[in-house]
Amino acid sequence: MDEKNILNLIKKFSNKLPKFEDGRIDYSNSDEAPVITVFVKYQDKILLLKRSDKVRTYRGKWNTIAGYLDEVRPIKEKVLEEIKEEIQVFEKDILNIKYKDSYKLEDKKIKKIWIVHPVLVELKNKAEIVLDWEHIEYRWIKPVEINNFDIVTGLDKILKKVLNE
Repeated sequence: MDEKNILNLIKKFSNKLPKFEDGRIDYSNSDEAPVITVFVKYQDKILLLKRSDKVRTYRGKWNTIAGYLDEVRPIKEKVLEEIKEEIQVFEKDILNIKYKDSYKLEDKKIKKIWIVHPVLVELKNKAEIVLDWEHIEYRWIKPVEINNFDIVTGLDKILKKVLNE
């Protein structure tokens, strides 16, 4: 992961797209969007989260922690913010964070190209998961079980990237 390249990418989007009132970049009408996809792992299991009907995309699908890179700031800050916000896990609970190379993933159904920045967060201990409004259910699963779930587009490929590189 090259932090400078990621920040430059976010700046590029920031210069051409509208902003929300709080200053974050609004990707709503963009055909491309940079995101983080954060897999949380404890021992030999990963955390899957079922998306609620209150989210904009992929309602009812299984995913992991994800978020738009909608502010020009270090990716680690965004990772820590998202895991705190979505599952109430904090930096003190983390053993290791691994960043993988970004790549483009096209979802033709929703006409969006995701610029995915995969991240693997390994926990020191099995955390007590507290879900926010974005998710309604969670499961700890073995990675080989991922295709037993109705997952968001490309999640199985992202998982292979974070575990095998």
